[in-house]
Amino acid sequence: MLERGEVANSWRTERWDSLRLLTPNWQSRLPGLRYEGPDPDGYMTVAEVTAFIERFAAVSRARVRTGTTVTSVRRTDDGYHVSTTHGELACRAVVIASGACNQPSVPALAGAVPASVEQLTPFDYRDPAKLPDGGVLVVGASATGVQLAAELQRSGRPVTLSVGEHVRLPRTYRGRDVLWWMDASGVWDQRYDEVEDLTRARRLPSPQLVGTPERTTLDLNALASIGVELTGRWAAVRDGRALFSGGLRNVFSLADLKMRRLLDTFDEWARTNGRDAEVGPPERFPPTGVPAWTRLQLDLGSGEIRAIVWATGFRPDYGWLDVPALDGKGQLRHEGGVVDSPGLYALGLPVLRRRRSTFMCGIEDDARAVIDHLARYLAVRG
Repeated sequence: MLERGEVANSWRTERWDSLRLLTPNWQSRLPGLRYEGPDPDGYMTVAEVTAFIERFAAVSRARVRTGTTVTSVRRTDDGYHVSTTHGELACRAVVIASGACNQPSVPALAGAVPASVEQLTPFDYRDPAKLPDGGVLVVGASATGVQLAAELQRSGRPVTLSVGEHVRLPRTYRGRDVLWWMDASGVWDQRYDEVEDLTRARRLPSPQLVGTPERTTLDLNALASIGVELTGRWAAVRDGRALFSGGLRNVFSLADLKMRRLLDTFDEWARTNGRDAEVGPPERFPPTGVPAWTRLQLDLGSGEIRAIVWATGFRPDYGWLDVPALDGKGQLRHEGGVVDSPGLYALGLPVLRRRRSTFMCGIEDDARAVIDHLARYLAVRG
């Protein structure tokens, strides 16, 4: 196993200080290891996640070569040749477990932002004190965007949040964590070959959730209530002005509709499986409030905005993969983790084999299926 940094490197070096897992502690489980602490319904901090992964490396006795960066993987007659900063390796098969969040995905229009405005990604951000005084524009309203917008607003900075497509969820529903419902109802276990639009499912934004001791719901209504200004998707920069799309009402309505449909699914599952008595009564939540006025442009040179945080998602880095296994958008071509190149496999990608694939509690089932295929492949090749 090759790791470019230390064990749990991304959690050590690429997370902001206040971050907690979105999943409750009882869902933190890996093969042979699960959370056994005093707060199963809490949410791990960055330091706790790092320690948990370190403990798994020790328990599993994984042979990890740390500080080893892979610079090239190329196909050979009998497998693959792997070049690293610490030498060359020959192998019959390779499992790519580097995940889908290696690099922040920043739109090209960032290049047109005036130099007077500081720009950061979630990899750069640590806490509000590291930003210049003044207004902050947070771009993106998925889990990362809403969490950073709330933290920055509470620090005393005026925050504008640019909102595009998003997934709205309550933190708790009928007295249980919403991810308990995803787990218990089987929604998370839907297989990749059962999903109607797999490409869209794999690009779905992360839900608007935050892990706090209070089990707080952090949706756009909550942000508006503390003073965050909501505006539309950032569409262009013209003459030093950020131009935002209109149509927030439609964006909000679509997110609200999808949430209601999911809650209906939970309710139906509880009824048909005799679980209504052990949870609270069905709930419905107020629709996302549409501001009376939203700005359509913002002068980036006026000094009103001193910093921009690009919470616009992440993308994988396959610059080292010298194998023709990527599609036109730079994504691995694979079927349930079996990559379109014999002996090449992947783990940790969105909806790899199930909807839970990118969560810690989803990796074990995926890994068993992928490794089973790998073992059969090696057995056939002798």
